[in-house]
Amino acid sequence: MSANAHVADLDALLAGLNEPQREAVVHGEGPLLILAGAGSGKTRVLTHRIAYLVGTGQARPDEILAITFTNKAAQEMRERVEMLVGRRTRAMWVMTFHSACARMLRADAHRLGYTRQFTIYDQSDARRLVKRAIEELDVDPKRFTPGAIHHEISDAKNKLRDAEAYAQMVGSFFEQTVADVYKLYESELHRMNAMDFDDLLVRAVNVLELFPEVRRRYADNFRHVLVDEYQDTNHVQYRWLQLIAGEHRNLAVVGDDSQSIYGFRGADIRNILDFEDDFPDAKVVKLEQNYRSTQTILDAANAVIRNNRGQREKELWTDLGIGDPIKVRELDDEHAEARFVAGEIERIVDEGVSRNEIAVFYRTNAQSRVLEDTLVRAQIGYQVIGGTKFYERAEIKDAIAYLTMLVNPQDVVSFTRIANSPRRGIGQTSLSRVISWANTAGITIWEAALEPDSVPGLGTAARKSFHRFMGAMRILGERAAANPPVSELLKEVLSESGYLEALEADRTIESQGRIENLEELVNVAAEYDGSVDLREEAPSLAGFLQQIALVADADGRRDDEGLVTLMTLHNAKGLEYPIVFLLGCEEGVFPHQRAIEEGGLEEERRLAYVGLTRAMRDLYMTYARTRAVFGSRSYGARSRFVDEVPIGLTDRNERPSLGVGSARERATSWSTPLGSGPIPGGGWDSGGGGGGGGGEAYRMGDDVVHAAFGEGVVIAVESGGIVVIRFARDGSERKLVADLAPIEKR
Repeated sequence: MSANAHVADLDALLAGLNEPQREAVVHGEGPLLILAGAGSGKTRVLTHRIAYLVGTGQARPDEILAITFTNKAAQEMRERVEMLVGRRTRAMWVMTFHSACARMLRADAHRLGYTRQFTIYDQSDARRLVKRAIEELDVDPKRFTPGAIHHEISDAKNKLRDAEAYAQMVGSFFEQTVADVYKLYESELHRMNAMDFDDLLVRAVNVLELFPEVRRRYADNFRHVLVDEYQDTNHVQYRWLQLIAGEHRNLAVVGDDSQSIYGFRGADIRNILDFEDDFPDAKVVKLEQNYRSTQTILDAANAVIRNNRGQREKELWTDLGIGDPIKVRELDDEHAEARFVAGEIERIVDEGVSRNEIAVFYRTNAQSRVLEDTLVRAQIGYQVIGGTKFYERAEIKDAIAYLTMLVNPQDVVSFTRIANSPRRGIGQTSLSRVISWANTAGITIWEAALEPDSVPGLGTAARKSFHRFMGAMRILGERAAANPPVSELLKEVLSESGYLEALEADRTIESQGRIENLEELVNVAAEYDGSVDLREEAPSLAGFLQQIALVADADGRRDDEGLVTLMTLHNAKGLEYPIVFLLGCEEGVFPHQRAIEEGGLEEERRLAYVGLTRAMRDLYMTYARTRAVFGSRSYGARSRFVDEVPIGLTDRNERPSLGVGSARERATSWSTPLGSGPIPGGGWDSGGGGGGGGGEAYRMGDDVVHAAFGEGVVIAVESGGIVVIRFARDGSERKLVADLAPIEKR
């Protein structure tokens, strides 16, 4: 190739890049931090930089290590790089962290006592081995479940704490149990010549730390290391990169601290925030031009994220135009909210917009249920991304199977589903024997299980398990015969069966989500109980199950007109839609109450930023005055995230409910949990009333009583008729709308 042709190729490579993108692509030697705002073309920059390094001879293809998080993202990166540099891509390591570490270990795991043919255990394999370790140590699996213990071990490994290091940090009986299981689990893994997914990272770090010649080999081989989504790295990934790139220092990382939303998975935002502490000579490039959204949407996102303290300043902008105001809607309850969304979708579709251009986001999976029911009734096709439709979720099917058995003792399918859910020592063989005996004796499966001593071949342990299980079912059956409200019966089923207790013992994010889904099913039952005046028949368990069956059946029908997309905000990262609805913008819902209580507010705000920046041209934010929680009505206040959006960017005209302070002032007061600093809004109230609605009837220090939460005292009064009350029963502090909440002065 002639010199002129080579220059022309490089010019073509750089053509179409904006100035900051170009600056990042052509950066030479040394560390590089690319702060890439939402929709700013970070993948384009990453792939073009790889092509530029190869095209200018700064690195051979086999001297490049490009790391990302998912196989899909790695495949996309490989394809885009191949379009730029051709087949030379095949010599590059363009892959996930786990794939790169596995490849390393195939060559060097023997140094740690493994063979090159070591087995990789997936999550289910690893959990089964944890369960065996629990059984061997005679730990009660109901009190400390395999899921909870495995989650804790995984978290320890991601922080590079081996079993010995974890044991030295024990501070509770649960942690001591984990330490014991961890030690045995690790021993068994090594004995079996196996590694779990976390080990792939940990053992790769071990090899690099323990054997300098291995570290030098990889450090010399990979002259340039590039990392996508750097804000999502955890400690072990950070250490691995440090070992490989620490000497030549040609580490280019791309990420956005404002989109760091996976702290619950171990991601450490400090890795990106402190990059310049690790590399003081790092070149920092900010990508702030957005190619996705209107300026109104970007201004809203900028305003919200500005309230976070732990962040790198960026100001997203676009040349796509101002766009329409953000539509903010206050609705009576979650049903009105769902009807509004469904109505808007129908209106938008009638105007010629495809359903697949519309997405609805919510904070937790459980929130989808009311919307799904409404969309089904409106015959609007939808899909749930990153999750399962409400009535198809395993825990919902389990709960419905329990109720079904109380109505129909002959239902073998439902019985099979619930007999060992939660686990109670009833194996498949024992279950088959009971079913076979019921068929032989000509009795129902319920009757056969009630008399396990009569079942041929059933072991002693299994008979005891059936006695305990059916003892609970008999009590529930008697309760169901009295025809109580279905919601109350469902609560008893979840309690008496041990189902909720097992989920609570699991101590994982996933189990917490399942609990929230079951609470939502109780809400479904409570709605059914309360709709008696709409039907000729009295409410009954059979009627409730029939209603659910009909909804679930309609839910399965599809059409060819495109599907509206439903998903949680966590699953929305990396996606974009022309029209976005953000539901449930209420305090305690979003931001989630757990995050408020545990100091996770800044990550919740980053989640809001992610949600806002998914929208391309139209954005809706909705909230409800009341929302059902576990069968009872809860009163809440509008989310602070709504009020952090400047009112001029929206179509609303009321004053923010958080007071008249600036966004920065509100951020300062909100950055501490309730009860540990000034109350959000107007600081400490002097007792002169907070203005707005019923709030003027309350003053700081008033004793009140709430229908659900009991006695409390008003500790602040805010604009918009909001009172903050500390309740005596549990010490919690809640923001309530005075006009709506069931509170009275004492």
